[in-house]
Amino acid sequence: METNEIHRGRLIDHLQLVVANLEASKRFYADTLKTLGLSIQGEGPDFFFLDELFISSKESKAAQGELTGRTHLAFQAPTRESVQSFYEAGLAAGGKDNGAPGDRPYHPGYYAAFLLDPDGNNIEIVFHGVSKRSAPSVHITW
Repeated sequence: METNEIHRGRLIDHLQLVVANLEASKRFYADTLKTLGLSIQGEGPDFFFLDELFISSKESKAAQGELTGRTHLAFQAPTRESVQSFYEAGLAAGGKDNGAPGDRPYHPGYYAAFLLDPDGNNIEIVFHGVSKRSAPSVHITW
C-alpha cells in the first residue's frame, strides 16, 4: 500500500476513557504524554490533556457508572526517538509491552510502538516519517 499524503486532525474531536483505577491511569498517561511535551490540564473525578483526551473513573458523572471497553488509541510522535522515550516511560509507569518500537508496514516511514495501559487499552505511539505538515495544529476561534 503506497500512501503519499494523509490528513490528521479532522475526524476525532475528543475521546473519553473510563478506567478502573484512576491513579494508575493518571501515572501512565502523565508519564507517557510528558515525553511529547503534554501535561494534565485539569482534574476532578477525571483528568484531561488539552481538550482531546479525558480519563475518568466510573464515579465521574460523564461515565454514567460504566467502564469503557478495550480501545486502540494512537498518539503522534515528532521523531523516532520520541517513540522510544514514550515506550520506555510507559513501561516504567506500569504499561505492558504490546509491540516494541520498530518499523511497521502501513506506509513508508511508519515507526511505532504499542503498550497496554493499566486497563488493557492498546496505546500506540507513531512517527509517520519525515514529512511536511501544512500546520502544527488546527486553530479554532469563536
